[in-house]
Amino acid sequence: MDGLLVDTEPLWQDAEIELFATVGLQLDRPACRETQGLRVDEAVEYWYRRQPWPDADLPHLAERIVDRVAELMRATATPLPGVESTLSLVRDRGMAVALASSSTWRMIEAVLTHFDWTHRFDVIHSAEAERYGKPDPAIFLTTATRLGVEPRACVVFEDSVNGIVAAKAAGMACVAVPGHGVDVTGAGPDAIVETLEQVDGELLDRLLEPA
Repeated sequence: MDGLLVDTEPLWQDAEIELFATVGLQLDRPACRETQGLRVDEAVEYWYRRQPWPDADLPHLAERIVDRVAELMRATATPLPGVESTLSLVRDRGMAVALASSSTWRMIEAVLTHFDWTHRFDVIHSAEAERYGKPDPAIFLTTATRLGVEPRACVVFEDSVNGIVAAKAAGMACVAVPGHGVDVTGAGPDAIVETLEQVDGELLDRLLEPA
């Protein structure tokens, strides 16, 4: 969702820079990209392990970050190019569609409600429901099970290195749609496109053809 359907990654970075500063941790955008694709609670734990701060209430800080991102999203976010065409393409081809996000259920609901997208997905799943978030493959494996399909019959669209690693670990084909200068080549995606506008039936057929 974040960085793929909606350009919220800069908003997450803005919120993290703002709110980590309240506990004495000074981050910049390159530092924020270290945790791109992780759950927000895992991102908070990531930084706490590296630079602990006193009187730590990690769950509260994570909630404040989500609240701030949701506020910024409602004020400024727009769908990324190709979202509507890709959703229409897969629907026209009779494919089931799922949203599997590292965001909290609260953030997912905020985005889907704001853009009236809830009805566009057969399955909606958050890594908040899993023991581990991306790069662990659990979120994708659970989503495939809920869709009623085998992992090898799935194509994942991802913008983050952690998400691509998770998709490949789940045994799924993966199309990378990296943004903001993120280098995803080392994560091993099956295809890389600049935007979802470049996704077509030929690409899907190539990724789903029997090995």
